[in-house]
Amino acid sequence: MQDITINSEPVELYKILKFQGLASSGGEAKQLVASGKVRVNGQLETRKRKQMCAGDTLEFNGEVYRLIF
Repeated sequence: MQDITINSEPVELYKILKFQGLASSGGEAKQLVASGKVRVNGQLETRKRKQMCAGDTLEFNGEVYRLIF
């Protein structure tokens, strides 16, 4: 599990994918989420603007990330 440090909360899910380089653009990040390729706290998440907070986990492309503040 890798940690992702956030400076404020909440943060929209697609922004985390974009700013961490997991998606090359905001549009790609939104599409990845909408197509069901992302899990949040172990559950499939298709809401691009899902509000994420410290302690949440994000699973994408076989990797797990934990948000820390």
